[in-house]
Amino acid sequence: MTAILVDQDLCTRCGICSVVCPMSIVDPADENTLPVVQDTKAGMCIRCGHCEVFCPSQALLQNYLPDEKVQVSAGAGTISPDDLGVYLKKRRSVRHFTKDLVPKEKIASVLDIARYAASGGNGQPVQWLVVHDPEEVRKIAGLTIEWMKTLVNSRHPMSGYVPVLIEAWEQGRDVICRGAPYLLIAHIPEGNPIATVDAIIALTHFDIAAPAFGIGTCWAGFVAAACREYPPMQEELTLPKGRIVAYAMMFGHPQYKVYGIPRRNPVQVTWK
Repeated sequence: MTAILVDQDLCTRCGICSVVCPMSIVDPADENTLPVVQDTKAGMCIRCGHCEVFCPSQALLQNYLPDEKVQVSAGAGTISPDDLGVYLKKRRSVRHFTKDLVPKEKIASVLDIARYAASGGNGQPVQWLVVHDPEEVRKIAGLTIEWMKTLVNSRHPMSGYVPVLIEAWEQGRDVICRGAPYLLIAHIPEGNPIATVDAIIALTHFDIAAPAFGIGTCWAGFVAAACREYPPMQEELTLPKGRIVAYAMMFGHPQYKVYGIPRRNPVQVTWK
């Protein structure tokens, strides 16, 4: 299959598509030919779309789901540095949630943004499990506590820490999922050495985009650890064969609003 389609009437032969291709497979145009990916190189295309989106005349179309091409008007998506800085600095880990429903359609909209996260070689290995039933979230929190009980008096690094959490749970405080109504679990192919990083990048996209939709998030490290180490938890999640949990995130509508930006340590930078 032809990797790229080029409109000869729009192509200015500027050569940008060839320069930005991370695989260096787009042969540049000359006065007699248009940019082209030779058939012998087509299998190297990672479908990143750089050739298409960096084309200033919009003459080039990556021949992958061409009907889904999205036109971006001039200036669309532009955010001032000040607005972006305040938006990101206001982001908080939410540990108090309302019981208000977050519709599946809204969650899907945030995940649609997260699917554009960077991944090694554009492999896009991350898939999602959304636990949309608060009772199931509570069950997963309970399984995490069960896993923690197996660590007491062991050589596990968390052995000395978990008794406090277990006691709090038994006193009726959800110190695992913080009463969050929903959980997002990123899962990846087993044995893929770079997919864990890809999953964290994708979850970060969800984490950053969520507040714009009125959703609060918190990274669920205890749940993620239990998912990796506790077989009963893995049985509960029933992921597709060959896939494992990379990390988890709790989310829902935040109970409280943010009115300021807290202090942080100064940036430590070495310039060389």
